[in-house]
Amino acid sequence: VGTMAAMGPLPAMSTLPPLPTLGVPGVPELKPLTRYEAMRLGPGWSHSCHAMLYAPNPGMLFGRIPLRYAVLMQMRFDGLLGFPGGFVDRRYWSLEDGLNRVLGLGLGCVRLTEADYLCSHLTEGPHRVVAHFYARQLTLEELHTIEISAVHSRDHGMEVMGMVRVPLYTQKDRMGGLPNFLANAFVGTAKFQLLFALKILNMVPEEKLAEAVAATQRPKKSAIDHAGGAA
Repeated sequence: VGTMAAMGPLPAMSTLPPLPTLGVPGVPELKPLTRYEAMRLGPGWSHSCHAMLYAPNPGMLFGRIPLRYAVLMQMRFDGLLGFPGGFVDRRYWSLEDGLNRVLGLGLGCVRLTEADYLCSHLTEGPHRVVAHFYARQLTLEELHTIEISAVHSRDHGMEVMGMVRVPLYTQKDRMGGLPNFLANAFVGTAKFQLLFALKILNMVPEEKLAEAVAATQRPKKSAIDHAGGAA
């Protein structure tokens, strides 16, 4: 019996709770779907799997700005920011096996399971891609170990230029920190997935996310102005 047949019929839509949405002004909403629905999509669909690794961080920037969490992303070969992961060929791999294979090339020492699954969304554009997203909370020590391991991975300096931590705070100029980070260029659904995870996992209040996104849409200060307001 095939995998899809063994899963049985899809439950009636009336019995399913509504899937969470991002709901942040200025960020286009992507269509959510359940893992079950995603697995029933036909062979014409491609599946991408990416993961957010994060850890509570008690540190204080300048002794007064709470860091809250350390969240890992990557600077890619094309100059875009993204999460570790990639496309998974469903003919040969489960989602998690395919994801772990890619993570092994870029990070080295981490394996995710279905328990780390967070969400799936249909992407915009001409290509039929469903983007699956995973999130794993680690200790700060475990996360630092992964950062060190990533430097020695096969993809470091090739497809991956290095790991970066996402600043989750906003400085008093209302641009420093998360707003400036969000003004960078992101690959595919990475920016949406970052904001979605920060909201769903209660890592940043929704109103703070909305403020950070809105700040990126205001005219930017000059580099000289920024240099004068480091804190």
